[in-house]
Amino acid sequence: MRTALVIGTGLIGTSTALALSSRGVRVHLADRDPDSVRTAAALGAGTDEPPAEPVDLAIAAVPPAHIAQTLAEAQRRGAARGYVDVGSVKEGPRRQLAELGGDLRAYLGSHPLAGRERSGPLAASADLFEGRPWVLTPSPETDTGVLNLALELVALCGAVPVVMEAEAHDRAVALVSHTPQLVSSLVAARLAGADESAVRLCGQGIRDVTRIAASQPQMWIDILSANPGPVADVLAEIAADLNETVRALRALQADGEDERRDGAAAIEAVLRRGNEGRERVPGKHGAAPAAYETVAVHITDRPGELARIFADAGAAGINVEDVRIEHATGQQAGLVQLMVDPVAAPRLAAALREHGWSVRG
Repeated sequence: MRTALVIGTGLIGTSTALALSSRGVRVHLADRDPDSVRTAAALGAGTDEPPAEPVDLAIAAVPPAHIAQTLAEAQRRGAARGYVDVGSVKEGPRRQLAELGGDLRAYLGSHPLAGRERSGPLAASADLFEGRPWVLTPSPETDTGVLNLALELVALCGAVPVVMEAEAHDRAVALVSHTPQLVSSLVAARLAGADESAVRLCGQGIRDVTRIAASQPQMWIDILSANPGPVADVLAEIAADLNETVRALRALQADGEDERRDGAAAIEAVLRRGNEGRERVPGKHGAAPAAYETVAVHITDRPGELARIFADAGAAGINVEDVRIEHATGQQAGLVQLMVDPVAAPRLAAALREHGWSVRG
């Protein structure tokens, strides 16, 4: 791939363009918003000049509702040898493209599973896709050359290709992406009218659950409008579980010992099912999640503190597998949780204490 056209210079489009440009591909940028194109070009994502001849690959990085029309128009003017989109829904856009008379041989639907709570070109990064799954949904009509171009796109962006059928993809993202967004927003919505005294008690748990609730509503309306059925199916199953959980919690308030025992058993069953599901979430490098041990360290909110704690861990020859920061409400301090191999945890705690850190526990 020597040339590409990225249509849509939001977070995903600009990040794709930055990744391709950094690897020597000449990228042309297009968007309905000229300011967005100029911003992306100023960041080094490519040029805002239209290509003088067909490019190797055109990439539609627009909301799902606009993918088919965008691709059909690009195909009509012969913009590229191959066409892909990077939307989060796959079956609908392909069907709509066919209805518009688009050439399905030159098209392949794709979806990089990466993103941020912020949107727009200023939130973009060339390494956004590093190590992340990038789904490809070729159809029987897809030309082999277009598939190869899509695979090259994924490789140039540092992502990991995953081949799926379009319908299977849409059911999968309904479960692992679209429904979590709604559930996170529903939990966060409970905070909107809560007493300030309750909000001040927010800890890391509520921060984890509501992190993605900061996403832009309009973007998610576009996504959910393109995949409503599968998302509704998952939410219906969750609603059934919620109803059963509510009944179990009410039973814990009952006078009868048998009812309370049954209620406790039902709650335990829900929690254990949650344990089982969580264990299936891939861990580091896509492997099964490892059982890390946490070393918690008190840290002040001063420049360079995080760098110093990682340097001390590195000097001790210990690899930090994951990290979390729990901020103390109303204080310029917090708790850094360093996840390491269980064998290394005692050595890390001792090394950090030697360097003057306050290690909890």
